Formats: sequence, structure tokens, C-alpha cells
Amino acid sequence: MTETALPTAGPETTGQPSDRPPKRSYARLAADESREDFSLRYAPHAYRRWSPTMVASTALGGIAYLADFAIGASIVFTYGFTSGLASILCAATIIFLTGIPIARACAKYGLDMDLITRGAGFGYFGSTLTSLIYASFTFIFFALEGSIMAQAMHEVTGLPLPVGYLLTTLIVIPIVFRGMGALAKVQAWTQPVWLIGLVLPFVVLAVESPGSFSAFTHFGGTEGAGSGFDWLGFGLGTGVALSLIAQIGEQADYLRFMPAKTESNRKRWNLAVLAAGPGWVVIGAAKQLGGALLAFVALEAVGKTHALEPIAPQVEALKPWLGSVALPVAALFVVVSQIKINVTNAYSGSLSWSNFFSRVTHRHPGRVWYIFLNLAIALTLMEMNMFAALNKLLGFYSNVGIAWIAAVAADLVVNKRVGWSPKYIEFKRAYLYAVNPAGFGAMVIASAVSILAFFGLFGEYAQAFSTFIAAGLALVLCPLIAWATKGRYYLARPNPVNGPDAVVEDVTATHVCGVCETAYELPDIADCPVQAGPICSLCCSLDAACGDVCTKAPTGEPVLLPVPTVRAG
Repeated sequence: MTETALPTAGPETTGQPSDRPPKRSYARLAADESREDFSLRYAPHAYRRWSPTMVASTALGGIAYLADFAIGASIVFTYGFTSGLASILCAATIIFLTGIPIARACAKYGLDMDLITRGAGFGYFGSTLTSLIYASFTFIFFALEGSIMAQAMHEVTGLPLPVGYLLTTLIVIPIVFRGMGALAKVQAWTQPVWLIGLVLPFVVLAVESPGSFSAFTHFGGTEGAGSGFDWLGFGLGTGVALSLIAQIGEQADYLRFMPAKTESNRKRWNLAVLAAGPGWVVIGAAKQLGGALLAFVALEAVGKTHALEPIAPQVEALKPWLGSVALPVAALFVVVSQIKINVTNAYSGSLSWSNFFSRVTHRHPGRVWYIFLNLAIALTLMEMNMFAALNKLLGFYSNVGIAWIAAVAADLVVNKRVGWSPKYIEFKRAYLYAVNPAGFGAMVIASAVSILAFFGLFGEYAQAFSTFIAAGLALVLCPLIAWATKGRYYLARPNPVNGPDAVVEDVTATHVCGVCETAYELPDIADCPVQAGPICSLCCSLDAACGDVCTKAPTGEPVLLPVPTVRAG
């Protein structure tokens, strides 16, 4: 990397006192980027040392979860095969399409979902709400996956479920503590075991019970729904499946480490981003249907309750070939799968909580401390037996999750293309309004209306299709509000450092932050009138005393600082 000389405005041009605020030093854990993984900031090119294939493989390792099995089985058991199939495929299509622009933006700009949300219509503080939405996704699904692992441990060893919940929580901490490097190794090492365990039960069924596949297509569920298509069942089932839409955020936590796109790696880059971004849902939908099939086959032998727990169907499917060792083999597969996903859930949750609390408290003790907060909430949910209320919990959550993701996708696809939103993603506090009504307003309105529909205020069909209402409103309202406001709430002032008006020949060029005195690449740097010089995005976020003078003059008008020309070495 080369260090650039960044022209800055002195105190005489900014109206600020000549004595600058004191320098900042971070706690040991927060300062260790090997653990932090640039948790609150842009992932620099110097840190993106993995190949597109490695990043994609690691990201796809995080979708090893067996919640798909439980969700698919629950949908088909409740609404029958035909409605369940339509629900799963419809949800997968929506998730895939909304995930494409988000995945590409995260990989291109080296940003996680929170930072993308800031610049895609929500504003600096507007995205704090989405940080909570994303954090809730990670601990809800950590609890769900942990419950499944504890069930497997109970079946094999007789370990009491409450003890199993605690063990499944503690086991991921050493891995998540080490960050992306450790996660990449775990995902790579466990991938062969997981793939064999995933495919083997279906191979056994195909050989030993080929008629079960045909019989499954005529399954009418366990609640009397029937095997035919039903609009209400389709809408409700889609809502449950759409609870997984926020998974794109976890994929983004890996995609931000994608190397720069070049002519030599363009095809591999595009394929890797597509596969590791929205492509996860292709495997996810197949797993939902596969989980429903295994549960259907095991239903008579184990009963409805245990059929919805992935361990029992796995054992029943493997018995014809493995006999008495079917249980430990199935348990090994379950444990490996759940470790693979729960390290991702815990990691992503720590990033989300860090983003939230850094803005609210102006403090950053380090990402690793928030691992414990996320896991404590997840453990509480497990002890409360959230697994028993799976459909209702996920159906409610999906209303908010899809409103958020749809609003971000609408900004990336529509607003940026027609010019209502900046062509690039601006994530730094120094250039953003606190709240942008385009995305934030669209999400709040869409989720509020859809939640009212979910609770039956507008009738049974609106209740069944509440997630469609959330998606439709967010997709329409985000561009509509951006058009009505002429995009004025995206940027509080132009970015003279690395915005579209700056002349930057090398984005890997670095400059030293005037607060923490650490060198960062230019996309992570802002020009600060209080410091009378450059400031990194994290120090800017944590400043509690500046009063945002960089974006507002006493009259309320934006402060337009001189636009410097930035060139590498």
C-alpha cells in the first residue's frame, strides 16, 4: 500500500479551535484486527487475501444448518405437500432475486450488511434498527440450531436438554473468538463430513425405499390440509420460509472479504459472488424439501413431534444400511452441521451488536465481547423451548426482515440506477444524514402494515399474505420516497476523499487517522473539520462531542469543505 498526502482544511477554514481533541487508543481486544476482522468498518484490500473460491466455500459452509430441515418439515406437515412445495419455491425465488444486488454490493465495496444499509437509503442512525433486526435473526437461528444439536446429544448420550443447550453454546466461543481466519479453517475441514452426511440418507432412501418419493408428493400433512393447493396455506407457508431472507446478511459477512474484481478473475468472481450470495437459497430450498421428505418417511415410526426434529428422521433413513450405528453417525452429522452454522450465527451477531452499540453508546470495547451477549440471548431462548413455537415465531419475524431487505434491494436496483441515490455506497457518519426516509421510512411503514395484517386486522387472506404486503410496500415505497425527496437525504455533504468527485488513482493508498494514528485505506477515511484532517470511520463513529459539525452549519445548511485531489504516491 502507498500512503497519500491528503489535503485538509485548517482551523481557520473550519471555525474550529486549533487544539484538537485527544488521541484515541483502543482496548487490546478492539485493537487486534485478527479478532476484530474490521468489524465496524470497510474491509481493506490488503486484508482480502482469500481467493474468490475460498471466500465462496467459506460462505457456503455457513449454510450447513439443519433448521432448513425442520422448517421444511413444519411447512409441509402443516399445509400439505403441494402448498408447501409452492411456498418453499416462491420464498426461494424472492430471496434469490433480492440477494443478487446486495451480494454484489457487499463484495464490490468490502462492506457488511449494516454498512450497506446505511448508504442504501437508511442513513447513519436509521440503520441501527436494522442492526437489531439482524442481531435478532442471528440469535433466533442460533437458538434453533442449538436446540437441534442438543436434541442429537440427548438421543446419543441421554444428556439433559438444558445441559445440552449450554454445551452447544459454549462450544463455538473459541472458534468465533479468532474471527474469519478460524472460521475459514473450520468450514473447510468439516465440509467433506457434512457433504457425506447430507447426501447419504437420500441415497439410502433411493435404493431401499424408492416409492417413498412418489408417496411424499401425495402427502396431505398432519393438520388435515390435504395434498392439493390452498392459497391460504401457500401464503402462510411462504411467510415461514421467508424468515430466512436475512441470511444474506451472514453471507455478506464473508463476501466483504472477496478480492477486487479484475479482468483475470472476473468470471470466477461473478460466479463466486452469485453462489455464495443469493445462491445459498438454492441449496437451502433443496434442504427444506429434503427435510420434509425425511420427516414424512419417519413419521409413522417416530411420531409427529420427533419427526420435526432432524435427528430422528436422519436415524430412520440410515437404519437400513447402518443398523445400530445409524444413531451415532446421524448425531455426528447433526453436530458438525450445527457447529458450522452456529459459528457463523455467533460471528455475525457479534458484528451486528458492535455496529448497534458503537452508534448508541460511542464506545467500542471490541467485537468479541458482544459474542457473549448474543449467545446469552440465544441460550435463554433455547431454555424457553422456542423450538415448539417455530412457525409462529418465524412467520412474525419474516414481516420485518423482508421489509428491510426489500427496501435495500430497491435502492440498489432502482434508486441508484435512476440517480435518486448516489452511485456508490457511502457508509461513513461524516457524510450521512442521521435518518434517510427513503429506505428507513419504507421499511417502517411496510413492516408496520404487514404486522397488523399478520395479526388478522385486515382479514384472513391479508394475514396469510402479510409477507407479500411487506415486500410489495417496501419495493414501491423506497423509490417513491426517494423520488419525492429528490434524494436529498442520502448525503449530508459531498465526499471529497473518495466520493465520485474525488480523483483517486489507487483506493489501496493509505492515510493516517488523526485520532487513533493508524493507517487506513482511503475508502475508510473521512475529512474531519474538528480534527482539521483525516479521521477513520470508526473513530468518527465513536466521537461523542463533535456535534456533527461536518454535516451541519449553525443555519442547518451542509458544510461544503474544499474538495481535494487525492492521488496515490
